[in-house]
Amino acid sequence: MLNFYKFIEILVSLQSLLITSMLPVYIPLPFIYKSGNNFELPITWQIPGIILLTLIFHKKVVFRAFSIYMILGLFILPVFHQGGSLGYLLTPNFGYLLGLYPLIKIIDNLNNRNKINVGNFLKNGFIAIVAMHLTGIFYNFIQIIFYSQFNLFLYNLGKYSLGKIGYHFLMLFPLLLLIKPIERLKRSK
Repeated sequence: MLNFYKFIEILVSLQSLLITSMLPVYIPLPFIYKSGNNFELPITWQIPGIILLTLIFHKKVVFRAFSIYMILGLFILPVFHQGGSLGYLLTPNFGYLLGLYPLIKIIDNLNNRNKINVGNFLKNGFIAIVAMHLTGIFYNFIQIIFYSQFNLFLYNLGKYSLGKIGYHFLMLFPLLLLIKPIERLKRSK
């Protein structure tokens, strides 16, 4: 049975997931030809948002919020990056969404240790992102075998994993700035 505070935590997590999954990552580059150009990275703020929510809340709260997010995207609204609906199950992107479950579990190990420091955060963050990508690759491999389109495997591997994993690792570093405030917040509870 959910109590009122858990319900509020789930709603906050769900709102954060919805917002971060729709925000692309931009790096302003005003020094190139003295213009206001922006460089868009091929990722959203969803993974850093989920890591942050997992550090703040318990994994059960984030699991529930992410499950509601998945149900919303599959059956109600196209809230996923590049769409939604049941047809999204047939895309390689869905495997990486499923990979967020092990990511949440691995990041939650930091909460269980009660000692969040830079080394532990980076180690668990790298392991979590690799686990997410391995889940996506495995899902893609199952799709390739099921549809007998072996020529797409390397293309999808490059587009969805090798092309993005470096950016996902890079997004861990801005979260380092939030480790101490999160630790203080957890001690004040």
